[in-house]
Amino acid sequence: MPDHRGMTAKARARTVLVVVATLAVVAVGSVMVLKASAQTAPGSTQAQVPAYGQGMGGMQMGSAADAAVSAAGVADAGPVTELDKTFLVKVRQAGLWEMPAGDLAQSHASSDAVKRAGLHLLDGHSHLDQLVREDAKMLGVTLPDQASAEQQGWVRQLTAAQGLEFDKLFVNLLRASHGKIFATIAEVRAGTQNDVIRRHATQANQTVLDHMNVLEDTGLVDPQTIADVAKAVNPPK
Repeated sequence: MPDHRGMTAKARARTVLVVVATLAVVAVGSVMVLKASAQTAPGSTQAQVPAYGQGMGGMQMGSAADAAVSAAGVADAGPVTELDKTFLVKVRQAGLWEMPAGDLAQSHASSDAVKRAGLHLLDGHSHLDQLVREDAKMLGVTLPDQASAEQQGWVRQLTAAQGLEFDKLFVNLLRASHGKIFATIAEVRAGTQNDVIRRHATQANQTVLDHMNVLEDTGLVDPQTIADVAKAVNPPK
């Protein structure tokens, strides 16, 4: 017959080994948990050194630093001349009449090309108008809230026109206006010492060039319009 006492002893030995192994695993796990808790507990060295860019405290410090840099950047951007200020005023006034003109093109024009040009005016000047207001605020330049009297007169002319008459009037008024401001932009961009104005002139240059292109694509620009612009920006000596 089998020795039940021997089997019992062996079973007990195996049980003891299993219990010891289990206790060892639990002990190791407890040590790891305690270590992790110590690293993240308030007052611990690890908790006081968050990873770069993480944590609300780090975000707040970064925002404050960015704001300080921005403020210093505007202060060190360079002098703002009277021509720089006039340039911002002209950009603002251009948007104040050209956006209504672009809107009128959608209902008064007979040509799809003119309507397309109007959409370019709406899109380009909506973005440029936001930029000019932001830059003027940074530089302390006061902007007008309405277009010039002459520009308002152009809007009234366009409002009264329809069809082909509107198309020709729209294209030539806008092409003349853009040609003149284009020359001013070049003068400002070439001579300004202010970084904010330089950036603004670059954006305005791209916008105005796009508008001149879509206006010319209509095929309705009168050669006399170009001649008048050339005379205005390069007066005879």
